[in-house]
Amino acid sequence: MHASTTRTMKPSEWLLLIFLAILWGGSFFFGKVALQEVKPLTIVLARVGIAALALDALLVFSGLRTPNLLAKWKAFSTMGLLNNLVPFSLIFWGQSHIPSSSASILNASTPVWAVLPARFYTREERLSLNRSGGVFFGLTGVAIMIGPDALRGSGVEALAQSAVVGAAISYAFAGIYGKRFKDLPPLATAAGQLTATTVIMLPPPSPKGAMDDENRNI
Repeated sequence: MHASTTRTMKPSEWLLLIFLAILWGGSFFFGKVALQEVKPLTIVLARVGIAALALDALLVFSGLRTPNLLAKWKAFSTMGLLNNLVPFSLIFWGQSHIPSSSASILNASTPVWAVLPARFYTREERLSLNRSGGVFFGLTGVAIMIGPDALRGSGVEALAQSAVVGAAISYAFAGIYGKRFKDLPPLATAAGQLTATTVIMLPPPSPKGAMDDENRNI
């Protein structure tokens, strides 16, 4: 028999969870505001780039030893795609067509989507009766909170809603993929994936010929 890992959360942990929820929910509001002036992919690059610089600096000054970071570069890139580039891009594009409240509710379905792939890609997670019921009631709850009126929008709105759901599914697979980083400190994992995402998103340098043509036109 396996020892139970269930424990009661402390009041300080509940406060941190509430604070995290406020930060997470606020990102949808501020994302909607930014979309009025900036393109979705530009917001994504700014978000991951600033976060990568901050975490890389913190990683250096904290003195954490993080061996084999270069060896895990491919893993960081994959994690960055699943946990940053794909979901951020889908969410910001979706928010350009639907309210931020609808986007946040749809994205909150991530734990529901995580149950099914975990059943097939991990040995620890089993799709029990309780979890099956949780999936059903979770999806039902999301549908009720959104309401039928939101689902009867235009074709673009329906596509935007599907994009945000796709982001939630990408987050779910990222949670499963992230289990391979157990040997690294969480700070190193976060810094690695955000740095990899930033590098992937950086625009390629302009060819020298194109730069010369631009200089002639000035």
